[in-house]
Amino acid sequence: MMTMTQTLLDMVREKYAEGKRLAAPLMGFPGVAIRGSSIKLAQQNPGEHFKVIDELAERFLPDMVFPLMDLSVEANALGRYTIFPKDESATVPKDHFTIEQMEEMRDIDIALDTRLAGYVETMKIMKVGLPAGVMRGAYVTGPYTLAALLMGADDAAMATVMNPDELTRICRFATERILEYIRLLISAGAEAICILEPSAVMLGPDQFREFSAQYIEHLVKSTQYSDVATVYHTCGNTMHLFDEMVATGVSALSLDAAETGVDLPEVARRIPEDVIVIGNISPVTVMMSGTPELVRAEVGKLMEQMAAFPNFILSTGCDLPQDTPLENIEAFMEAGRAGWE
Repeated sequence: MMTMTQTLLDMVREKYAEGKRLAAPLMGFPGVAIRGSSIKLAQQNPGEHFKVIDELAERFLPDMVFPLMDLSVEANALGRYTIFPKDESATVPKDHFTIEQMEEMRDIDIALDTRLAGYVETMKIMKVGLPAGVMRGAYVTGPYTLAALLMGADDAAMATVMNPDELTRICRFATERILEYIRLLISAGAEAICILEPSAVMLGPDQFREFSAQYIEHLVKSTQYSDVATVYHTCGNTMHLFDEMVATGVSALSLDAAETGVDLPEVARRIPEDVIVIGNISPVTVMMSGTPELVRAEVGKLMEQMAAFPNFILSTGCDLPQDTPLENIEAFMEAGRAGWE
């Protein structure tokens, strides 16, 4: 039976044979502006959340759609202090944490958390409500990033050297809970799971393997018989890390903008042909702050740079800010759909 990974790879290759590309900007927050809603309402109301995503899908017709990017979902479900601004994404500030608290968290049934359940419900509505041919994606927080949210980013970074055994326990625990969430999302209809691991970009290759990549590999192997593609997304300059990312067995790498140091053509030259590379137009300097003419020029340049590589999906380096001009998204999609012929 053909898997979703193979389906996605076939879609990418078929478009390439036509001289075109799949176009899937990472966007969610601009839909809030279109809808006239708020981030807080959308992230806490599945019906409103779907309407935000549906506005984007109907207006721009991307090949893949994700809900609003939210790194607080799992940490909040585990009882961590979370701030919910009206017009910004929820955040998890540094709070007191001990390994004993983590053990107490094992008794928490995250499936009954209202916000996490809301994201699952949003995926259920996306499954039946989005246009045919649009791949339904979902985000989860990566193991090291979730560990950093639980214990604090600075404490996690220090623990990689000063207390690696404790950090290992926390990363294992985080992986277990993330896998629970992934299974709920797959059951709800997710066709692609994007694992967000922004905190891990500060690690060296060995530490990245020890505290992130090996756990991503576990998540991939644990879902290999589910009909879902897997995407590894890390912000910042990942040129020293992408070999470790590939080794996890994910279907695709989603990489940040060139201004962070990412050389997407070089990545494509060095990764296997059956691993998809996704990226990497700048979400801020080009998409939010640029003009439609700049967007078209940057997309055209990237398309030319990637013309030799069939395993490429045109996207943005990260999620688009809420204030991204809609005409810039339209320019992105038009230039991306035009191909390079």
